Amino acid sequence: MTATSIAHLRIKLNDLEPTVVRRVEVPLTIRLDRLHLVLQAAIGWTNSHLYEIRARDVGWGMPDPGFGDGPLDASKARLADVLEDVGVKSLRYLYDFGDGWEHTIRIERVTDPVPGIAYPRLVEAVGRCPPEDVGGPWGYGEFLAAIADPDHEEHAERLEWVGGHFDPTDPDVEALTQAVDKLARKWARKPSPKPKRT
Repeated sequence: MTATSIAHLRIKLNDLEPTVVRRVEVPLTIRLDRLHLVLQAAIGWTNSHLYEIRARDVGWGMPDPGFGDGPLDASKARLADVLEDVGVKSLRYLYDFGDGWEHTIRIERVTDPVPGIAYPRLVEAVGRCPPEDVGGPWGYGEFLAAIADPDHEEHAERLEWVGGHFDPTDPDVEALTQAVDKLARKWARKPSPKPKRT
């Protein structure tokens, strides 16, 4: 592993049918708060709830000074350090503690960066992200049943709530790719300005 190494990650949203999986490539040195933003963009979440990235019994997220047993500060931990210090090849990503979305992040491999490629990068997307505030995996199952059955008492209401159409198998790869690419552009190292000659 080097300072420029790239981690190839497979992220699976647990306890869900149809399956939601993403593959992303991120710098191994990415801070965990930024990894959270990559996960939000790649999966399709709206970053409107708290999160925690866990390795064994250690968690990182947004610390709350009034709550002593809360997570460590994700902005002060890097993926490479967590993998080395804790000695794991997979992490858990918890999002929206009310709905209880749990994701498994598996580090598939670490490679050198490809010249000319901006990271982070979305490589694969399978399945659509559930709507925010749908009630976790159980509520999502009820939601899918309601929109699939025109005779369901909540069919019209649920379709209106989600914007009129929802295909759980269509991840809208273009929108997800654009969201991740936007982060890559935002975080790209800017060349230092050339000193002015006097």
